[in-house]
Amino acid sequence: MERLASFSNDPFDKPPCRGCSSYLSEPYVKCAECGPPPFLLCLQCFTRGFEYKKHQSDHTYEIMTSDFPVLDPNWTAQEEMSLLEAVMDCGFGNWQDVANQMCTKSKEECEKHYMKHFINNPLFASTLLNLKQAEEVQHTETAIPFHPADDPPRPTFDSLLSRDMAGYMPARADFVEEFDNYAEWDLRDIDFVEDDSDILHALKIAVVDIYHSRLKERQRRKKIIRDHGLINLRKFQILERRYPKEVQDLYETMRRFARILGPVEHDKFIESHALEFELRREIKRLQEYRAAGITNFCSARTYDNLKKSRDEERLKRTMLSEVLQYIQDSSACQQWLSRQADIDSGLTPTVPVPSTTGRRSAPPLNLTGLPGTEKLNEKEKELCQMVRLVPGAYLEYKAALVNECNKQGGLRLAQARALIKIDVNKTRKIYDFLIREGYITKA
Repeated sequence: MERLASFSNDPFDKPPCRGCSSYLSEPYVKCAECGPPPFLLCLQCFTRGFEYKKHQSDHTYEIMTSDFPVLDPNWTAQEEMSLLEAVMDCGFGNWQDVANQMCTKSKEECEKHYMKHFINNPLFASTLLNLKQAEEVQHTETAIPFHPADDPPRPTFDSLLSRDMAGYMPARADFVEEFDNYAEWDLRDIDFVEDDSDILHALKIAVVDIYHSRLKERQRRKKIIRDHGLINLRKFQILERRYPKEVQDLYETMRRFARILGPVEHDKFIESHALEFELRREIKRLQEYRAAGITNFCSARTYDNLKKSRDEERLKRTMLSEVLQYIQDSSACQQWLSRQADIDSGLTPTVPVPSTTGRRSAPPLNLTGLPGTEKLNEKEKELCQMVRLVPGAYLEYKAALVNECNKQGGLRLAQARALIKIDVNKTRKIYDFLIREGYITKA
């Protein structure tokens, strides 16, 4: 008995019997003298001695079966094909359903065998790599391929995916709520009768024409959604995440123009902007190399490594300076220094002990470059840093309080809070500072 593989290139294709036209189940018989195409018979027709045209019952034959191992001694070729068919029907990862469909293997056996021989098999690595490279080349040269004929998912009603699909029903190719969903209400009371006047008859015809225009608008909108692949929103979002953040923002902005262009033209438009973004970024990088005097890519790699190291050191110094500016809180500074020492030594940083106040204080405000800083003295700068108040706002509040104090001959805290509509704690600090420095007096 010669053991051969299945009939055609498709492992799930079941050829018919030439005698009874029923789908063949293994084992079955193949005539070794007739063909092509191959002459196949089920065991019942073969035992009856079925003959047809040139085929005679005394011809040599081969018994076709797939009960031999292929990838694993404990798995036959038929079970391999059943596993692939079950994964195709139930989806990758639904191993319990796959095992239920196969009936001969457990859930753990199906998952272990599939992952070992079809996912992590090194024999397929080169083929998968070639497919991945071909896909990357296609993505760099063409627009995102949308397939309007893809069968969209069919979620249960009122599920999260159903709401993401705006209530689209794939079996009916309709939405639960259509565009202008109550357009039919204008027709519910219309009745064409023989004694209608010409004006009334024309008016009813006009209402029907308006309803037809609304139906055309519904079909136009559904065609746009279907052609651009917007029904399966999750798949569309996955394709959109291929782009950098800047191109994603452009994609979101230009989506409203998709109704003007076709899906291919719209995708080419977005792809061209993505390519432009990549080119601009590369040109900027090359200009940076040229400004640094770099003339070859070997030096460029060294420059990138040194730049990364410098950025990391600069970040550490910035963090340290922010902590040291608030050196009054010695316990917080000590905790930060110990945590940085743990990070630098490769250890897991210790959890900081929460302060007794229950909340973390904000770091002082950096006044560098802020307008109005040059008009402040050192004490006023220190106040603005601690209160986290920009110099321009502080000067306005100071002028208002000083003017009110001159008018009234003195100023109370309640009056200051009525003049300055900010946090009451900040108002009190400003009020106390101006009293202490002699700008205003208490009433």
